[in-house]
Amino acid sequence: QVQLVESGGGSVQAGGSLRLSCAAFGYIPHTLCMAWFRQGPGEEREMIATIYTDSSSIPMIVDSVKDRFTISLNNAKTTMFLQMNSLKPEDTAMYYCAAGINGCAAYWGQGTQVTVSS
Repeated sequence: QVQLVESGGGSVQAGGSLRLSCAAFGYIPHTLCMAWFRQGPGEEREMIATIYTDSSSIPMIVDSVKDRFTISLNNAKTTMFLQMNSLKPEDTAMYYCAAGINGCAAYWGQGTQVTVSS
């Protein structure tokens, strides 16, 4: 069982930056997929970035944010980050971290709200 705790959300003006963190607790296998999802108002939840703890795959970031967002892990591979720069109002959403062994969404954090004002 993996527990995930997000932090780092908040309110910023357009053009600002935020860094989200997702700390993993419990039994963390050597190979774990970790991912960031977001769900905007009235929208479906979408995966925006993935990374593997064993570096078995290149980190993935969706085209819509790849020029502005960066996904990374700490050295211990227990905390995932999402660095978000040049934020836009359309980035306003609840951001969730998720993880899994087969797939990236077996375990979920509670979510952290990001609000970007124009």
